[in-house]
Amino acid sequence: MGGAAIFSLLLAVAAAWGGPEVRSLRGSWRLGNGNGSLRLPAEVPGCAHTALHRRGLVQDPYYRFNDVMYRWISLDNWTYSRTFKTPFDVRKWQRINLVFEGVDTVAHILINNVTLGTTDNMFNRYSFDITSVIKEVNFVEVRFLSAISYAAEQSRCHTAYSIPPACPPPVQKGECHANFIRKEQCSFGWDWGPSFPTQGIWKDVRIEAYNYYHLIYFSLTPFFVKSTQQWSLEIESIFDVVSSKPIAGLVTVNIPKLQTQQTYNVKLQPGEGSIVLLVNINKSSTVEAWWPNGHGKQTGYNVTTTFIMEAGYKIEKISKAYFRTVELVQEPIPGSPGLSFYFRINGRPIFIKGSNWIPADSFQDRVTYDKLWLLLKSAADANMNALRVWGGGVYEQDDFYDICDELGIMIWQDFMFACALYPTDQNYLESVRAEVSHQVRRLKSHPSIILWSGNNENEAAIASDWFSIPHADREVYVKDYVLLYVKNIREIVLAEDKSRPFVASSPTNGVESVKEGWISQNPYDTHYGDTHFYDYSSDCWNWTVYPKTRFASEYGFQSWPSFSTLEKVSSTEDWSYTSNFSLHRQHHENGNDQMLQQIGYHFKLPQTTDPIKKFKDTIYLTQVMQAQCTKTETEFYRSSQSEIINGEGHTMGALYWQLNDIWQAPSWASLEYGGKWKLLHYFAQHFFAPLLPVAYEDKGVLCIYGVSDLHTDHELTLKVTVHSWSSLEPVCTLAKDGVTVRAQSAVPIYKESINDLLERCRNCTRKSCVVTFYLVGEGGLRSPTNHHFLSSLKDAVGLEKAQLSAAVSQKDDVYVFDLQTTAVAPFVTLDVGSIKGRFSDNGFLMIEKKKVVVFYPWEPTSAEELEKSLTLTSLMDVA
Repeated sequence: MGGAAIFSLLLAVAAAWGGPEVRSLRGSWRLGNGNGSLRLPAEVPGCAHTALHRRGLVQDPYYRFNDVMYRWISLDNWTYSRTFKTPFDVRKWQRINLVFEGVDTVAHILINNVTLGTTDNMFNRYSFDITSVIKEVNFVEVRFLSAISYAAEQSRCHTAYSIPPACPPPVQKGECHANFIRKEQCSFGWDWGPSFPTQGIWKDVRIEAYNYYHLIYFSLTPFFVKSTQQWSLEIESIFDVVSSKPIAGLVTVNIPKLQTQQTYNVKLQPGEGSIVLLVNINKSSTVEAWWPNGHGKQTGYNVTTTFIMEAGYKIEKISKAYFRTVELVQEPIPGSPGLSFYFRINGRPIFIKGSNWIPADSFQDRVTYDKLWLLLKSAADANMNALRVWGGGVYEQDDFYDICDELGIMIWQDFMFACALYPTDQNYLESVRAEVSHQVRRLKSHPSIILWSGNNENEAAIASDWFSIPHADREVYVKDYVLLYVKNIREIVLAEDKSRPFVASSPTNGVESVKEGWISQNPYDTHYGDTHFYDYSSDCWNWTVYPKTRFASEYGFQSWPSFSTLEKVSSTEDWSYTSNFSLHRQHHENGNDQMLQQIGYHFKLPQTTDPIKKFKDTIYLTQVMQAQCTKTETEFYRSSQSEIINGEGHTMGALYWQLNDIWQAPSWASLEYGGKWKLLHYFAQHFFAPLLPVAYEDKGVLCIYGVSDLHTDHELTLKVTVHSWSSLEPVCTLAKDGVTVRAQSAVPIYKESINDLLERCRNCTRKSCVVTFYLVGEGGLRSPTNHHFLSSLKDAVGLEKAQLSAAVSQKDDVYVFDLQTTAVAPFVTLDVGSIKGRFSDNGFLMIEKKKVVVFYPWEPTSAEELEKSLTLTSLMDVA
């Protein structure tokens, strides 16, 4: 009997058997607190906080001081319950499961007053067999225990030795012992976010009924075989097999666009049965690879996988396959000690440009697809090609990674361990093992994920002795570290996913850390791996304070969000930089003073006696300072990619801290809560541009580098203009032709002493003039215009208060702002309050009389509304 005949026979058999029944239990549940004094309707997915807020029983948890006022919610024990009718005949099925994709966090699960089991890990999937207890009408209960009480109890029980840190610093107003519970670590408080240890069912919950077998995980992993120059696709399917004997069958894989179709004979073993298929892609088909944003297209191919087993039913799985390879290159560099640390995607070295991602809300049920799209699209629009999903938050929802696949945003994926040491008792390790294997199976099909990383800063915490551990006890913690991240997490990752690299921590020295027993003496060594670097006291305009590292995975400066964002969660008496509210929202020790100190190096602080104007001016200056500081540091990293100086350099990544905000407060973010772009995000659009001239000064000499992420060399013209602060007419211009900017590199293209430059441009001094420059080439190729300040702006001579005006008009679905100025204006900022959208440019140096700026609305608005809401500010408006 031929394969086709067997196939059609099996199809006829499969058609006779019904597929599984799946019934979601999303929607309306009941919620009650510990002593029964509160009973209310609640939505699932959801949590106690949002349920109470929806019913009007509490205010917005983010309003003023509510994070502290509402501590009682997290300290109580809440119960979710609901009744449901079984939608099918129970006797028809061999197995019926109650499945929770996410329970937050510690709970007893009951159905019809029978205990099914417990949960203690927010990042796990839980499946309970309810075959013998399900009835026609059922009552399901999820009885939660306060995460705060549970964590404290776990810590108390761990008597052998302490596991620091016990509590967060007081300024964070957080809860203790977050490291003793497998829950979003920052929900116990962080230096940019509030403490809201939620309780709830935060993901889907459903009933699944099936006979014989049921598909649980399905993944597609591409491999490129160099010897045959051919792509193959590994398809892995993991089933729950309830039949007592093996089940044979056929699987057909069809990828029409690649003229690839293959059929396989397979056998499923009882228990957790898995099928791994290797599909060789038809050699005569051209496979288009998936490329990061800015480097090519994000092509994906539709794949239909059909399972027809001898017992049971047909399963048809329609998915998308993306073809790309990733290597983390750590090899010797000529003329330098240490090793490189960079990513090769599809065989091409890629400079990683982007930021760090934190949870988009304290309450995950408020994080919608639209919210994620807006934030991730804003990252792509600022020329980013990567984000690091930071280890103190959550493994993001499927939508997040789908959007990243679509936009070409590469993901450095941390496992959820951050800034702490962790227990390694048997129960804890078992829970972590289940978490890691679940998350890797769930996520490994995404081309956007290019790296698994074991934790955030925990190698550094031990190496730099953050927790003052007596030297005699150090070995205990080193052993725990290796046990958790290497012998457990790493082993599972390597077994589950051979398609991408793994590092144990960030920052790390990579293979050098491995050589030193996984904890290197100095994980911040610039000759290896990645570094995190923060310095709030040195002058941020001074590029010599920055590490010439192989890869900068965290660095940054704070600023305040705009007034319109703060206004929603504050009242009039809060609107001053030194109010109780301003102190309460700042969760980073001395953060508000550090911002003023950094502003003070180059700008005059507001002196006005009008308190609200003073507050708004200070907010504006913190955003100008943050943007300018991060620009200086990022440009330093980008211009260091092709050179080695004193053994340091070859920087191949810049991920600033941080992209997004979790609430309305001062933080390192470039996107405010709600998605509004801070000035930093507008600056990022320029400092991450694919083609960029970067200037810095070294011992009185102005050096300009041509930085390019383009795939070909270009012959360009460098245009340098010197402007006096007192005139809109340039003092002098210079064009340097025939400048070669090499593909994917940073090369010096111009050098001149500042004195010679000023000599040529008569009547100019450091204090009275500013230098601007850009690169221009054939076919409309042009870099953003960059600038170099020759002195602090507080010392600038000739700056006068400009009269700024704007006429707004609608053009198709965008709005055009025609700007005019009467004088040179630094850091011109357009703000339309709470109207959602973004500008094409903002915070710019206006050196010409007119400029056109486009506004892209995210919701319907009108030219009248925009004109009415518009505030124009430049540096000289600060009084």
